[in-house]
Amino acid sequence: MSTLTLKDGTEIYYKDWGKGQPVFFHHGWPLSSDDWDAQMIFFLQQGYRVIAHDRRGHGRSAQTSGGHDMNTYASDVDEIVTALDLQNVIHVGHSTGGGEVIRYVAQHGKGRVAKAVLISAVTPIMVQTENNPNGVPMSIFDEIRENTATKRTQYFVDFSIAFYGYNREGAVESEGIRRNWWRQGMMGAINAHYECIKAFSETDFTEDLKSVEIPVLVLHGEDDQIVPYEITGVVAAKLVKSGKLITYPGFPHGMPTTEAATINKDLLEFFKS
Repeated sequence: MSTLTLKDGTEIYYKDWGKGQPVFFHHGWPLSSDDWDAQMIFFLQQGYRVIAHDRRGHGRSAQTSGGHDMNTYASDVDEIVTALDLQNVIHVGHSTGGGEVIRYVAQHGKGRVAKAVLISAVTPIMVQTENNPNGVPMSIFDEIRENTATKRTQYFVDFSIAFYGYNREGAVESEGIRRNWWRQGMMGAINAHYECIKAFSETDFTEDLKSVEIPVLVLHGEDDQIVPYEITGVVAAKLVKSGKLITYPGFPHGMPTTEAATINKDLLEFFKS
């Protein structure tokens, strides 16, 4: 099992397979690098070097008492990238991982990053504020916090339904996908999951997006019930200097898993462009 001990002593688990141009995958809340299975195997077979880590407090990484904020997440990624001496990297982030990608690129990635991809990402900001009146009300995130803190085991079972759009008419539910979501979530620490809710909902990535000069692909499902695409993907694509937006009618938040063939095709086209 590959692990890296960071400067603060935190042990981070990561996968690093293959050779070729590196593609670094950043997972969403409250999951792990395993959520990228459909992409890791596909791009490994396409001749890329694929890397993914379990964020601190998530998956197989150390369950730390602190550091569950976007600046620390980005710094952790920088330590991994530096330790592996990755160059000309394509960073791909899903949901919370999209915020992590943009914060990393803005603060640490200059000279090492070739391209970035935001999939169902929380950028530029999710929560409703005076400056973001169309955002998601804080009461929704308070509810997520309360349920995570008090009944995480059942809440994570239930959360996967909307995550993958299985509550929509005509959807074909996969019990295996739902069980895998729960498995990944329960591997992580409850304090990390609780504190990460603030990180993914309240962090403002507007200035990060504006500062990014590399090509950025934004992918978002139009039926995303977790991160509404109109206030995130559509806006993020306009804020970056070189952005391309693709939205998918009917696709859910967890589309890298449920719609892997389509997502992988569009990613590969962007990687090669």
